[in-house]
Amino acid sequence: MTKRDYYEILGVSRDADEQAIKSAYRKLALKYHPDRNPGNPEAEEKFKEAAEAYSILSDAQKRAAYDRFGHQGVAGAAAGGFDASVFQDFSDIFGDLFGFGDLFGGGARRRNRPQRGDDLRYDLEINLEDAIRGMSIEIQAPRLEPCRHCHGAGAEPNDGLATCPLCHGRGEIVFQQSFLSVRRTCNQCGGLGKIVRRPCRECRGEGHIRSDRKLKVNIPPGVDNGTRLRLAGEGQYGANGGPPGDLYVIVRVKEHPVFTRDGDDLHCKVPVNVAQAVLGAEVDVLTFDGLQTVKIPEGAQSGSTVRLKGLGVPRLDGYGRGDLFVHVDVKMPTKLTKEQRKLFEQLRDLLPAENEPEDKGLFEKVKDYFV
Repeated sequence: MTKRDYYEILGVSRDADEQAIKSAYRKLALKYHPDRNPGNPEAEEKFKEAAEAYSILSDAQKRAAYDRFGHQGVAGAAAGGFDASVFQDFSDIFGDLFGFGDLFGGGARRRNRPQRGDDLRYDLEINLEDAIRGMSIEIQAPRLEPCRHCHGAGAEPNDGLATCPLCHGRGEIVFQQSFLSVRRTCNQCGGLGKIVRRPCRECRGEGHIRSDRKLKVNIPPGVDNGTRLRLAGEGQYGANGGPPGDLYVIVRVKEHPVFTRDGDDLHCKVPVNVAQAVLGAEVDVLTFDGLQTVKIPEGAQSGSTVRLKGLGVPRLDGYGRGDLFVHVDVKMPTKLTKEQRKLFEQLRDLLPAENEPEDKGLFEKVKDYFV
């Protein structure tokens, strides 16, 4: 029977690049794979046909021979339906949908590769003053470290490990699936090639122990809620000798009883009495930079603001500081002595009533309009 053209089988043009060929084959392989079409000989045949076409067109030399001489040019290479070496990238083609990451080998090797450890988190609460000035602090950060007795193997050093009897130390099992000879990670040893015969007496077979470490953390001026400080290499240890992860210190700043923070600016309230608000005054405010004299202007209203430049929070990038905003809070007296009451009564008689028009001419004009 005459063989179909390989480009026609994959549905690509003759000038298709490597990625287009792989993509076309992927779609066909997923569609006709025997595991998706059990007991369907037609689907199996189409899968074999696509596999053979891909095995030729994915190889630059074989493809060149095929383009020049047709099927005769690759008769030996295509014998048996496909070249098994082409399936080294099957984990890329089937891994996501089928979970066949180790279907054609490599799963056990991947499990034994060095793997980076996980990142860890440490929540640190500090005062507003520490956030403004910066500080160095020592923390105790827990993590799992390889057991020193068994060096992370989880078994007694001398005779705790034994060769897996199922895979004979290879970490994978070879068996026949349909027309393919495939390999899977050994279920008994998990691809390690060894099994634990005697668990480590120190870590009880876990391979790691909990350890609390003292670490110094430098907190720069200007940190705020949610600021992340990275301590490289202080995270969880990596598997199989891989590098450790990082430790991230997450800062939370406590609320202050006097000052509130808005970005790089600080805000506070200063209480003044009626006389100070009317006549103006100088009041002392204790800030994070020491005692500061604040000038309250004459006629200050409750809620008016005085700005002190450069007395806020240092900017985290190291350039400049925010400002301090002092909010005037006029306090009205609730209890008066006889002398104070007499003075306020005199003041009342001297001051115009709030609803008395100051412009008599305007008052007369309005009066005449309604008469």
